Amino acid sequence: MASRLFYFPWFLLFSLAVVAEELPDGNATIRGKAGVSEIVITTTSRVAGTIQSLTWNGREFLNSFDHGRELQSASNLDCGNPILDETFNPTEAGSQRDGTGVLSSSRLLHLRAEPDALQTLTRMAFWLAPGEKSGPNVAKNTTILSDHLLTKRVHIGYRDMPNVISYDVTFSLPIGENHTKAVFEALTGYMPSGFERFQQFNSLTGELELLSDGPMEATGPLVFCVPDGTCAMGIYAPPQSAKNMIGPSYGRFKFAEAKVAKWNCVFRLKDQAGIQAGDYPFHLFVIVGDLNMVRESMQKLYGEFAVH
Repeated sequence: MASRLFYFPWFLLFSLAVVAEELPDGNATIRGKAGVSEIVITTTSRVAGTIQSLTWNGREFLNSFDHGRELQSASNLDCGNPILDETFNPTEAGSQRDGTGVLSSSRLLHLRAEPDALQTLTRMAFWLAPGEKSGPNVAKNTTILSDHLLTKRVHIGYRDMPNVISYDVTFSLPIGENHTKAVFEALTGYMPSGFERFQQFNSLTGELELLSDGPMEATGPLVFCVPDGTCAMGIYAPPQSAKNMIGPSYGRFKFAEAKVAKWNCVFRLKDQAGIQAGDYPFHLFVIVGDLNMVRESMQKLYGEFAVH
């Protein structure tokens, strides 16, 4: 895992969390120079400290229409039964019921920001409220606010690559739940219309290859860009070993009616003896710039982390 940016005594945090005025409002901005422009990342209270905006070179890279379309993390668990749609789906930015509103059902417990880095701790809301449905399937959760915690640490710039965002995320699963399967959407990005070229990094050639707009999962890192290649975003996760864990895999989706494109990086955990409560960390990189910048950084990252 990447080096920890900060240390925080979490037992003190929970003591403070009971005092409402001690909780952060979720609004923060960090930035870092990358090529011709700055990468500017903004979190807001609207989405409980989730990243709502990422801009570079005058372009917004995130859709952020509702509480599901940010740069964020989520999990999906089975509760001892098959995973059915989003029926047990803790989500960083909030719930479906939050809609386009200014409040989130998720609860931000901690936020710290420095000029080019931030960290948050969030108690995630379930995407569905009790009784709501995803397709024909009814929510398995009995509360809106889950007991699942999400820690993220974000730093703009990695080694000699100022356009690479180091992104560490840890899912903390609570005691007292019964799961044998979990899907960790370690990170997903919902991008506005215009990012319509989907490409995959070919580790053998070091080049990017055009893909269909899916929906589909693949094993290779993805890059989404505008047609002329002036703005692009890539996602890469190094090999990460954990018992019974499979991944990363990379999903791609295009929602024409909503004028939004989605990528995600997913890990899957299966344990018939029962998934243990505890922390499940993932290390990722989000790459921003023009298409050449993104490709060159992807090549460097793959060269550093690939198992030879």
